[in-house]
Amino acid sequence: MKDCIFCKIVRNEIPSYTVYEDDVVKAFLDISQGTPGHTLVIPKKHIANIFEYDPQLAAEVFSRIPKIARAVKASNPDIKGMNILNNNGQVAYQSVFHSHFHLVPRYTTHDDFSMTFKDNSNKYTAEDLKQIQNSIVDHMGD
Repeated sequence: MKDCIFCKIVRNEIPSYTVYEDDVVKAFLDISQGTPGHTLVIPKKHIANIFEYDPQLAAEVFSRIPKIARAVKASNPDIKGMNILNNNGQVAYQSVFHSHFHLVPRYTTHDDFSMTFKDNSNKYTAEDLKQIQNSIVDHMGD
């Protein structure tokens, strides 16, 4: 895509701090550095989000993530963990509409990155959960 910032990075029209590249993916430092070492992994092929992956591209991209994550972790002995995030759609805070995965190194639970999941378990009955489960299962062939 002509105006996509990540496509421009893939074409080397915009410089990046590349840490890994092959024929399928490119991994480079996120310019915002949520924490030191924050890396983005993108498919070189322009696809907007997770919903556009075919099984082959998904396997190729996802198979590179552990290797890149291990290198990021090994780069700094203070890294104690890592969040791997993928936002899909504006409502999910996707800001660049070229699929990408954030590898966010974690140093402490009080570093500059936070993420919380609210416990809503008291809002859903077993029947509610069964309905949600059935709806998802019914769409697995789509």
